[in-house]
Amino acid sequence: MIISTPILQSNSLSPEIKLRHIIATLPKEVFVKNPWKAWSKLLFNIGCVILGYFLLVVSPWYLLPLVWIFQGTSLIGLFVIGHDCGHRSFSNRLWVNDLVGHLVFLPVIYPYHAWRILHNHHHKHTNKLDVDNAWNPSRLEDYNGFSPIMQWWYRRIRGKFWWIGSITHWARIHFSWWNFEGKQRQQVRFSVLLVIITSAIAFPIIFYTLGIWGFIKFWLLPWMVYHFWMSTFTIVHHTLPTIPFKPEGEWNEAEAQLCGTVHCKYPWWVELLCHDINVHIPHHLTTAIPWYNLRKAHASLEENWGQYLQKREFSWALIKEFSEQCYLYDQENNYQVVPEYRK
Repeated sequence: MIISTPILQSNSLSPEIKLRHIIATLPKEVFVKNPWKAWSKLLFNIGCVILGYFLLVVSPWYLLPLVWIFQGTSLIGLFVIGHDCGHRSFSNRLWVNDLVGHLVFLPVIYPYHAWRILHNHHHKHTNKLDVDNAWNPSRLEDYNGFSPIMQWWYRRIRGKFWWIGSITHWARIHFSWWNFEGKQRQQVRFSVLLVIITSAIAFPIIFYTLGIWGFIKFWLLPWMVYHFWMSTFTIVHHTLPTIPFKPEGEWNEAEAQLCGTVHCKYPWWVELLCHDINVHIPHHLTTAIPWYNLRKAHASLEENWGQYLQKREFSWALIKEFSEQCYLYDQENNYQVVPEYRK
């Protein structure tokens, strides 16, 4: 049984308003890169990761869960630095962006160029049905054609198991360099081979020196916390029930980037360690804004476009909202709810 659910949206954006009109209202200084802020926060983030490993060594067993949370959150902070590198907003030098991006992605075994190219595709086609590559909902007819096992998995990955969604996304599309063309294929192949070779060296060393529990303690569990945040940020930013995906013929770029992206307030320590990635609306309007200028850009959007912004606060109620309903897309009714997802 499939039932429809209403889509609650902010005031509709006029079709005459283009993305460039919104960007033009942002202060010019938000586009200015500050090398001191970029490098100092990178060093701060590296220090947090080193501290996390030290705490894993000295902490008693009952404090390990807290350390895993700290370390996993610090690792996604490193990833956010690489995220800026992928958008070329970390440095004005291309080779610096690529070097830093590769290095900070290695601890979580992410192929940098594959992520960079695919993520920029997501930015270009945000919430465009069947084109966006981040949490794109299946159509009703597709779901009905799934095997019972695939229907069960779809309900889980769009429900209570959302927190491993980024793992399936990472494994499914980021290692297939043959799906890219030309220079991009060469770049992705380099990143994939770098990750594979690094893992082939590092993982046996970890197993040999620390054993299976050492691998779980020092790498796997922090990596799982990292993916919890990776999945949560992504699903909250773009796939709340209030945000529709639109077919290409109905999709509007300005509306998708301004109204289809969520600003979410997280606990202060998450925002600190993750470099304000939660201040997401200005980042989707233009990736040229470095992370440390996002709050100023968002304040400008509040002043000029406040009635169109989607804002939430991270809470148990929010988790229940996006994890207790499983969504499909239907041409006539937009989102559909799959009530049997709990089975």
